[in-house]
Amino acid sequence: MADAKTKALEEKDKGNAAYKKKDFDTAIKHYDTAFGLDPTNITILTNKGAVYYEQGNLEECIKTCEKAIEVGRENRADFTLIAKAFARIGTAYVKKDELEQALNYYNKSLSEHRAPDIVKKVQELQQKIKEKERLAYVNPELANLEKEKGNAAFKEGKYPAAIGSYTEAIKRNPEDAKLFSNRAACYTKLMEFQLALKDSDECIRLDPKFIKGFLRKGSVLLAMREPTKATVVYQKALEIDSNNAEALEGYRKALMLESEDPEAVKQKAMSNPEVQQILSDPAMQMILGQMSKDPKAAREHLKNPEVAAKIQKLMECGIVSLH
Repeated sequence: MADAKTKALEEKDKGNAAYKKKDFDTAIKHYDTAFGLDPTNITILTNKGAVYYEQGNLEECIKTCEKAIEVGRENRADFTLIAKAFARIGTAYVKKDELEQALNYYNKSLSEHRAPDIVKKVQELQQKIKEKERLAYVNPELANLEKEKGNAAFKEGKYPAAIGSYTEAIKRNPEDAKLFSNRAACYTKLMEFQLALKDSDECIRLDPKFIKGFLRKGSVLLAMREPTKATVVYQKALEIDSNNAEALEGYRKALMLESEDPEAVKQKAMSNPEVQQILSDPAMQMILGQMSKDPKAAREHLKNPEVAAKIQKLMECGIVSLH
């Protein structure tokens, strides 16, 4: 018996060597001989399952690994070996794009032995399943129907109902910038300004050329008494359409509010740690000095993305102005 097991290991090693050379038919012959000599060795079957996986014969891979589990249970094999067989079945189901089944077998593997690589695979698979379900839910036609319901509710002043419809529409078509704009309008009516701001930003991210996103954001910032930030947003809207009446009116209102007490606006901004850091930067001090003497210098400095971001922050806070 011991001699048979020794010979079985020799045959298994030959199978492993053939597997590494991708000589899969030879590998299977050696594994079959090995298992004939020692039908209690689960690793021979899991290795054979790996060959079938590489060949793309996923059904045989699954069947062989299931046999390995059966043999392992009968012969009280180490739980790590049984876990490996379950994991290999899980990997075969991933290849088949049967993700729920794959997750099921990975979890069975973890119930035998909590291997870190399988924990990671479970986490990744859960994300894939979630994303697959999300994408399966996407349906632009149904999104339009929900959008129409939302529009009707908005016209009737039923803003919470409109939000519900727009939210469902977004789930059905999450890439439609107009839906976020519409929901932002509802949140604004309900004075849920942070939520309106978030939707406006998402609208702008999805479609930077869609002027409504900037108009929504500008109106929210005006409502929040943030005229300097609103001015910047309306400027961006006017870059898209310089004749847009709503953008022109919003820009005018923002300037009026800003001019009511500009010093109070600046004082508030100066207490912002980010603003303090920008203003204490010697390089920025030099740039701001140049800009105050020569407004044309601003154009050159704005070509540098890092400098432009800092100037943008100072503009939003009312510290500098490029009007």
